[in-house]
Amino acid sequence: MNEQKIAVLTDSGTNTPLDFAAAHDVKIVPLVINFSDGTYHTDVDITTEDVVRRLPEEIPSTSLPSPSTLLDILERCRAEGYEKAVFVTISSGLSSTNETVHLVANQIEDFPVAVIDTKSIGVAAGLVTMNAALMVEAGVPFEELEHRLTELSEETLVLFCVNELVYLRKGGRISEAVYRLGSALNIKPVFDCDGDGRYRIVKKSRGLAKAISAIEDLIVTRSRAYDAVTLAICSADPHAPVDTWERNLRQRVPNEIGLLRSGITADLIVHTGPTLVGMAVQPATEEMTRWFGQRSGSQAASREGGGRFTKRPSGSS
Repeated sequence: MNEQKIAVLTDSGTNTPLDFAAAHDVKIVPLVINFSDGTYHTDVDITTEDVVRRLPEEIPSTSLPSPSTLLDILERCRAEGYEKAVFVTISSGLSSTNETVHLVANQIEDFPVAVIDTKSIGVAAGLVTMNAALMVEAGVPFEELEHRLTELSEETLVLFCVNELVYLRKGGRISEAVYRLGSALNIKPVFDCDGDGRYRIVKKSRGLAKAISAIEDLIVTRSRAYDAVTLAICSADPHAPVDTWERNLRQRVPNEIGLLRSGITADLIVHTGPTLVGMAVQPATEEMTRWFGQRSGSQAASREGGGRFTKRPSGSS
């Protein structure tokens, strides 16, 4: 338990690395995956590999944790000695998890809960969760956490593409017209999350390789807005050329303080399919810079961010 006795929670849709969660006592609440033969919970009784294996036969649905489950988890935190909590969720524009956590938190007396809407998903939301845990450990007052994490969420960019559009179409994330045109002409849309946290097409490329290259270009452009950034790459394909993508980004983003590589949780695969490739960029906080520095012993440990990120003036190179 951290000295502030603040519990840090998130849902599995944020793709927070399991090893980080274990090391920093982040409690991950699993989202629910519904197959015809039963209900499963991400990383509890079903894995990403399980879902990928079953997708050719059945595309399942997902649902959020029940209010009773969320209430039980928060009550358990209080019973363990925590006095407050910060709960980081995937985008309210894509899931009702954030709204439900708000409703449940309001039912608990004398146990304040700061609920953070990342307006994002996957590894980008996971970076926000990691920052939440590191800020709590660093002693950032509870009263400042919501503002700082919300501000950080607004500056965090996620971009992704898929080779197969059928899963996004089934989930209602793209229109039938986009699906048919993309499938017929091998057009691969590049998506981000807009200000409301909903998927938005920001670019269209012919073929997956060009789509990934477009994502890299957009990440590089966004990185120039800040003095220092954290990067992330996620893929569910064990044979994907992640080393190449990482090398490209590191060469093109000289102000990165660290890069996180991640798989993809089962609940995200349901809506995007197994060919998802995602990248994210986030302004580097002092807490994340210190964490990467401790892991690598690199010069990143000496960077100073004043506890915040510093955004470069418009027009800077």
